[in-house]
Amino acid sequence: MKTEKDGTLHNRILGDIERRILSGEWPPGHRLPFEVDLAEQYGCSRMTANKVLTQLARAGMIERRKKSGSFVSQPVAQAAVLQIHDIEAEVKSLRQHYSYRLLARSRRAATEADRQRIDVEPGTELLDLTCLHEADGKPFCLEQRLINLNCVPEAADEDFSRSAAGPWLVSRVPWNAAEHRIEAVSANAELAKMLQIARQTACLVICRRTWGSDGPVTAVRLTYPGERHTLVARFEPGEAERG
Repeated sequence: MKTEKDGTLHNRILGDIERRILSGEWPPGHRLPFEVDLAEQYGCSRMTANKVLTQLARAGMIERRKKSGSFVSQPVAQAAVLQIHDIEAEVKSLRQHYSYRLLARSRRAATEADRQRIDVEPGTELLDLTCLHEADGKPFCLEQRLINLNCVPEAADEDFSRSAAGPWLVSRVPWNAAEHRIEAVSANAELAKMLQIARQTACLVICRRTWGSDGPVTAVRLTYPGERHTLVARFEPGEAERG
């Protein structure tokens, strides 16, 4: 059972390592202390040290190599097309400070136009969120999200003023299908103002929908200034292509 002390130590170790990486004290390629050394240094269990390193690896800040240890990873300005990625982890992988702002939150009935976005019937109760993810105090990604409250009623009790809805949904609502659509758009006046870019700047848009056992869960539109973001997909040839 996790105790308050375990949680405090976890956050302390995580914060110390993140600061060293983000400040450049530990540059790319630097080897981190081994689990046993971290446990001894902080007076914690090896399990706590392992969980910290696992979290850093998931965020893309370190790379764990079997038998060799953990190393600070190289910064990457890219996201995997077929993964549901964490924007905070994206920003931190670039060695930049992440911050988040909720711009608008409303609870409303779905319109006919919403049917195309989230695949629900008009009148379905939705939570409509608009928020801005920032890197070093500058706009990184505009998030526009709809949550199906018939499927996730507990979302109505969350204000999402301090953290984004994406990680909250992933941790609480199992999904069994997802769809990604990628678009290129030119920034209109409103979008340009939100992202602090010139009008007509090319932007990359990722539209994602997820479904759970009870139906559509969420639909999100993520808009990035095009020159700041790259999408990557890795795949293997099918059986027919291998032969």
